[in-house]
Order: sequence, then structure tokens, then C-alpha cells
Amino acid sequence: MGKFEIKKTKSGLCKFDLKASNGQVILSSQSYKSMSGCKKGISSVERNAKDDKRYDRKTAKDGSPYFTLKATNGQIIGTSEMYSNTAGMENGIASVKKNAIGAPIEDNS
Repeated sequence: MGKFEIKKTKSGLCKFDLKASNGQVILSSQSYKSMSGCKKGISSVERNAKDDKRYDRKTAKDGSPYFTLKATNGQIIGTSEMYSNTAGMENGIASVKKNAIGAPIEDNS
């Protein structure tokens, strides 16, 4: 099972990563001003993770595929790493779907 890991940024804001069971980061959030905002972001990932329509498959300037996960209001709640191919990206999406629901939260802030 994966986990959400909350941490503080150098500027004092909060952010979270969703990590797979092997410890690899599969989704990273934006920075939030408050801990409550960060936890709401985690809840939003859990609510939206299973819905394939919430994933935007994208290509970076260097050609690397990646994805974002959006809330029902269209706001981006998480961004993946860059992948070397689309199959890797699709595996990343499958991993978010598998690991996000009910994942424990580890607060390292």
C-alpha cells in the first residue's frame, strides 16, 4: 500500500507526495499555505483518483510524457514525474488509482 507524505517546503509552505509501496513518488502536489489546505488536497486526490477522466495526459517540451490529476472544478491537485514512454505514464496513473484510496498520511512537516 502506498502513503501520502506531507512535508514543508523551504519557504515554509506544505506539500504532499503520494508514494507507491516501493517508496517511489507517483504524484506531487502544489504548495499549500496551511496544513488544512494540504489535507484537503489529499482528500481531493482520494476522491478523484479512480476517475480516468480526471487525468490529463501531457507531453513536456523535451517529449517526456507525464500526467496531472484534476479535481472536479478543473484545478490541478497533483502532477506526476516525467516518464520515458507513454506505457510508463499509464503505469503511473494505474499506480495512483491503486495507491491513493485509503492511503495513510505520514506528516513529516
